[in-house]
Amino acid sequence: MGKTAQLFVSFLLNALLLSYLSVNAVAQPAGLTSNYNDHPLLDRFPDSEIASVEFNEDANYRLVLSGLQRTRGVVTPETSERLRGDVTKIVYEVFQEFTGEDVFRFFQEQLKERGYSDLFTCNGRSCGSSNYWANDIFRNRILYGPERNQYYLAARVDTESEMSAYVALYIITRGNRQIYAYVEIIEPGGTKARIDSIEENELLETLLEDGSVVASTLSFITDSRLSTQSNLAPIVNMLRTDMSLNVYLVVHLGGSGSLESLMSRSLTRAELLKQQIQDLGINGDRITAQGVGPLAPICAVGNCQDRVEVVLR
Repeated sequence: MGKTAQLFVSFLLNALLLSYLSVNAVAQPAGLTSNYNDHPLLDRFPDSEIASVEFNEDANYRLVLSGLQRTRGVVTPETSERLRGDVTKIVYEVFQEFTGEDVFRFFQEQLKERGYSDLFTCNGRSCGSSNYWANDIFRNRILYGPERNQYYLAARVDTESEMSAYVALYIITRGNRQIYAYVEIIEPGGTKARIDSIEENELLETLLEDGSVVASTLSFITDSRLSTQSNLAPIVNMLRTDMSLNVYLVVHLGGSGSLESLMSRSLTRAELLKQQIQDLGINGDRITAQGVGPLAPICAVGNCQDRVEVVLR
């Protein structure tokens, strides 16, 4: 168990002990857990109580840095950052004499005072549908409410570790005027997620969001033969999931040799991939094979001149 996980377990045990010792105290509204401590990186709004706490150790996480939209049936932000770490999720219930704006300004001032770096903020309809935030991003339906009543911010917390911690905060006032403040805190615990190592269920989402994705499961032994570790299933399943999707299969190839030779060899590899995907039941008309040789040696994850990239057509 990592250090962050141990601290979290201690946090829960202390909370249970405090709850037991305070059974004769004034009753709180049903469902609230007033004896939980706040996370060290963020203090709660003064007139609020913790409704629920969840912890995920060494998890993949996508930090949203823009409003949300639905594209081809998939909810995606225009901008986001993929992280890996220990994730603490806290739902606060705020007493109703305040407004969502009051709560949001409180957290904004606190982040500023602590020296955290503001990465993105939005409010109201500029954030996108509250349904998207509640059900697709945070997966907590209690956070759904009218779009005009929502606020969101993302911030970076510089720590002594080589990796920064991050905070995502969402404020919503539901139709019954109940206000919730939802916090997700991502701390170094695992390792930074590699952008080129996309899990199968994220492939389509990443392609629609970024317009392209590196197929890290594919590599070649020769121009006419894939390595035994190669796996076409993620691409095939993506094309089966969205039948309206058309793509370019772009093969990049560096190394020695003339430009003409590298261009020709990369095209041969691309056409091999297209044929194998067709053999697995995908209509070839949906795929355009293209070889670009050494002409685009740099990608989002650094120097990766030998790679296969799926590009939205």
